[in-house]
Amino acid sequence: MEILKRIEEYEKDEKFNEEVENDPAAPELTPDKADYLCEKFSNKCKRRVANFIADHYFLNLIKKDVMIIDGVTGEEHLSALKNGAIVTCNHFSPFDNYIVFHCIRKALPSKYLYKVIREGNYTNFPGLYGFFFRHCNTLPLSSNRRTMIKFMSASNALLKRGESILIYPEQAMWWNYKKPRPFKVGGFKMAYRAGVPVLPTFITMTDDARLDKDGYPMQRHTFHILPPIYPDQSLGEKAGAEQMKEQAFALCKAKYEEVYQIPLVYGNKECFTKEKEGKENA
Repeated sequence: MEILKRIEEYEKDEKFNEEVENDPAAPELTPDKADYLCEKFSNKCKRRVANFIADHYFLNLIKKDVMIIDGVTGEEHLSALKNGAIVTCNHFSPFDNYIVFHCIRKALPSKYLYKVIREGNYTNFPGLYGFFFRHCNTLPLSSNRRTMIKFMSASNALLKRGESILIYPEQAMWWNYKKPRPFKVGGFKMAYRAGVPVLPTFITMTDDARLDKDGYPMQRHTFHILPPIYPDQSLGEKAGAEQMKEQAFALCKAKYEEVYQIPLVYGNKECFTKEKEGKENA
């Protein structure tokens, strides 16, 4: 209830990218602890074990109808992944990254999907999920500038060798929040710099008849793959990344309004994309 109330308040105040969870302070990720390209033999072994366990764990949740995927739309757009891409998705659950992976894995040449995660999930998360966060092809952000330089270099290398990277352009996770939130531009700069497309995806939800452990309806998910967006190299990185960001958000907004059959409204204010604002002002 506290988190849902905070989400409502942050939406009204347009704090769309702020954290709503009560996460403890996280240790800083230093460069010596960040093996983004999995170059150490011990980390290669841990990655293999982590991916094996995670795959069986989450597939079992799907088989038991605990993680519910009702369907996938737009699979014809998966060809954009053949030479590497930035994949974007709305962020509403700690497990939504596996929904993305499960629905696109057949189109990933290496069968891996790299995931950008927050620093605290990497340095401060305990138990089995912490093991997954550290070793399932994750790319943790950091409050350390030198680590972030290493992050950007490694991400660029992965994209140029044909890997795909999942980012959450909304930044923070808002639990079971159905609306798309305004995007940050960072991931689109990564795509533009590497010369790869952005493949926007959007997950819609409906309530299941069953309740979760907290007494809220379990969610049924439909995974929507939207048309890929390619960088316009004539614009330069700043303008080109901004254009890709606006196009990606417009696609997610349109899918939200199509599926839920309501306009995208934050608080009492209807959301307009730049394209729609231009048409309204014409």
